[in-house]
Amino acid sequence: MSVGRSKDTPARSRAGGPVRSAATSAGYVGAALQGGPIEGDWNMTDPIADMLTRIRNAVGSRHNRVDLPASKLKTEIAKILQDEGYIAGFKMVEEAAERPGKLPRQVIRLFLKYGPGGERVITGLERVSRPGRRVYAGRDDVPPVLGGLGVNILTTSRGVMTGRSAQRMGVGGEVLCNVW
Repeated sequence: MSVGRSKDTPARSRAGGPVRSAATSAGYVGAALQGGPIEGDWNMTDPIADMLTRIRNAVGSRHNRVDLPASKLKTEIAKILQDEGYIAGFKMVEEAAERPGKLPRQVIRLFLKYGPGGERVITGLERVSRPGRRVYAGRDDVPPVLGGLGVNILTTSRGVMTGRSAQRMGVGGEVLCNVW
């Protein structure tokens, strides 16, 4: 005689209810049936951190380009990365809809840059201000990145700009990330 449940009885949690996966209990029933959350079907807590992680992973894998879900803030960050020489360029691309009846989605395609010997131009990306801990810098308190060799990106009342530009304009703001 075996101890436990038979094949016909469903598994039960400590509370007595059926055992559900994390995806099902979070409300992603369709995603759980298909093997995981589908990109774009659920809200992201920190899209800037996702952007930086995608760039970091692509650079580490020596990819030539990386696609990111588009937003105005991400486009401004991409412009700064291009102006500072960290990426070769970027463009907005419209991807076809994943399923019939859905709208096509906008994607930012970043073209990554490497040195003549294949060395990385972007050696580090760090998210500074996060949803759980916002970090602000006054106009005189913008911290240098790697002793001035890197760049920090700020959102200010005058738009998204580098730390040096913010100091020149005499404004402070939220420190989004550091790039070196």
